Amino acid sequence: MSTAAQATPPDARLALAHTLLMVPGDRPEQFAQACASGADAVVIDLEDAVAPAAKGAARDALANWLDSPAGRAPHIPVLVRVNCVHSGCFGDDLVLCHRPGIAGIVLPRTERVNDVASASSTAPLFPMIETALGFSRLADIAAAPRVQRLLFGATAFRADLGIMGDDEALLYFRSQIVLVSRLAGLQRPIDGASPDTSEDGAVARAARQACKLGFGGKLCLHAGQVDPVRSAFLPPNER
Repeated sequence: MSTAAQATPPDARLALAHTLLMVPGDRPEQFAQACASGADAVVIDLEDAVAPAAKGAARDALANWLDSPAGRAPHIPVLVRVNCVHSGCFGDDLVLCHRPGIAGIVLPRTERVNDVASASSTAPLFPMIETALGFSRLADIAAAPRVQRLLFGATAFRADLGIMGDDEALLYFRSQIVLVSRLAGLQRPIDGASPDTSEDGAVARAARQACKLGFGGKLCLHAGQVDPVRSAFLPPNER
């Protein structure tokens, strides 16, 4: 049987997902809450949201949840943000991604096609562009097998390039990710999460800007960001 035949079929809901709510992998009590938040999809984060000493406990927590009735049949797509390829945790994370209930894998700090190929699970892939090197190989990454949508990790990207600011400073890079996604025949890319700020309307403004540029969705850091992000991606007459 060919690799394509063995691959897990993409969840059609992920192609149109506007709101992807991130949950720390070591907070299993939040998994079900996130699935009930109204977000289009949930991303269980084993990377940045989990301290190095807690990586093993986070994997165990996710495994236990996947063995539970809620984890075996979540009512919305659940993705796993694994640790990056060279982290030392990547292989152990991928073992979990073979389990039923996982709709896709978010690959942080994707920098080369080999990073995508290393994700030996058959689940659809969502590479995150977070570095200058990854951006320089954007077209090759977008064309790699099993890639469904690209994600832009704006915060890490700014840090890697020493860029100050977000909107105008990152306009070129965001536009290129949208263009490359279109040329590769991918679904519209997903913008990174906005900082958890107390400024009224900041998240909504960032989401509207991403939508104008051609992005199809945005990561959310907590449930309070889901509604403003969703509204930003609705047609104007439905907001």
